[in-house]
Amino acid sequence: MGDSKPMTTLMSTNTALDADEDGEAVDQKEFRGMIGSLLYLTATRPDIQFAVYLCACYQASPRTSHRQAVKRIFRYLKFTPELGLWYSSGSSLSLRGFSDADHAGCRIDRKSTSGTCQLLGTSLISWSSRKQTSVALSTTEAEYVAAASCCSRIPLLVDSTSVISVAKNPVLHSRTKHIDVRFHFLRDHYEKGDIDLIHVVSANQLADIFTKPLEFDAFTRLREELEVEGVDNALIKGEIESQWTCLIALLV
Repeated sequence: MGDSKPMTTLMSTNTALDADEDGEAVDQKEFRGMIGSLLYLTATRPDIQFAVYLCACYQASPRTSHRQAVKRIFRYLKFTPELGLWYSSGSSLSLRGFSDADHAGCRIDRKSTSGTCQLLGTSLISWSSRKQTSVALSTTEAEYVAAASCCSRIPLLVDSTSVISVAKNPVLHSRTKHIDVRFHFLRDHYEKGDIDLIHVVSANQLADIFTKPLEFDAFTRLREELEVEGVDNALIKGEIESQWTCLIALLV
């Protein structure tokens, strides 16, 4: 990978990984080693969270298409070795949460992917990208479940007005009858005043980066909003280059 061509994005927006049972099998130990290295890196690189999560789903029976997707992640990292989380000393202590979902995004079982993140002022302190445990029958249900997983004593920003209506409306209607009761604690917390549900336009939904592949412009804009920025300090850059070398060495 040392001589590989750098990539500006993690995945093409047309990427749709599946089990690829007819594809050529690859070495499982090598593939798991690659995924393990990337999972370690997600602790400081939230921009790769979704892509790594998606590739990690196929560790049991990896194929050539899965390894190619992982290699593209490494090529993206080569293009952006200086990026990392930035925590400003001047950031406020106000807590906000963002939640989003990609309805029926998984091609195998059609389960949706939840993306959530929490910010303390402008500092990203928590993020998640994971497949939901049950199949959602609508976009509203998928985003409602995602919002429930992000629920806390914070302003919660959601880009679906129907989700906000379900949480605020005490009358269950047809679109909510299939939602598992354990997710309705979101409404319970809203009624208690623990959270404040706020609508945010899709273009400003930070959690979108944790649910699906995005075009370059949208991806880089959201990455910057999450305070994943470049490092100017020469000493830190040297340390990053050293870590990159060690990461590649793990695959040899």
